[in-house]
Amino acid sequence: MSSLRRRSLALAYGATCHGIFAVAVTAMAVGLYTGMQSGFGRLTGPAAVLANALLLAQFPLLHSWLLTRRGRRSLGALAPRELGSTLSPTTYAITASLQIGATFLLWSPSGVVLWQPPGALAALHAAAFVGAWLFLGKALFDAGLGLQTGWLGWTAAWLGRAPRYPSLPRTGLFKRTRQPIYLGFALLLWTGPVWTLDHLAIAFAWTTYCALGPLHKERRFAAIYGQDFEAYAQEVPYMLPRIYS
Repeated sequence: MSSLRRRSLALAYGATCHGIFAVAVTAMAVGLYTGMQSGFGRLTGPAAVLANALLLAQFPLLHSWLLTRRGRRSLGALAPRELGSTLSPTTYAITASLQIGATFLLWSPSGVVLWQPPGALAALHAAAFVGAWLFLGKALFDAGLGLQTGWLGWTAAWLGRAPRYPSLPRTGLFKRTRQPIYLGFALLLWTGPVWTLDHLAIAFAWTTYCALGPLHKERRFAAIYGQDFEAYAQEVPYMLPRIYS
């Protein structure tokens, strides 16, 4: 593959990845803040329940499967063969962003509002929601922002080298909890101020994934890092942060 074609493909994948990522994050922020009332789905009744249930299920199932050996091979097939492995962090981020974007953009709102905080309480909820986003952003940064956003893959393709993956994260929030990204994601699900049946459904469903999904990730880490991860796991709690030094 010529250098020009390789760099053109790298830029195309990078622009696609970060564009979809921005749309997905925006859709998620608006969706959770409004109690899942911003979706463009227009289904009603049992059809809406079924469609929304499928949207809820597709993210944790596919997201976890793509971390398996077969899943990673499938990611490689989403790019030209010469760049499949190099671009896999980018194609993984693209896939995850498409899944999240689809959930919030295609959601069919029920319109059933259970509770909405008034006055100053609404401001407190909004502050908590912003705080959850800041926590998640910090966790992503500590884990390696290039890997989490797909930057790692397409920039490696641009430079014509293999991706340089970060080592086992143990600094920042990872000194307090082994899974700060999943914890931050769960906090987002519960701090949105408008509570609807839809919000309740996604909060319960995806919080369950946030609690159980990392177990698969930790098995991978144990295989990759061996005794280093075992020692880390004995020192740092799984999910609830350690508040002492």
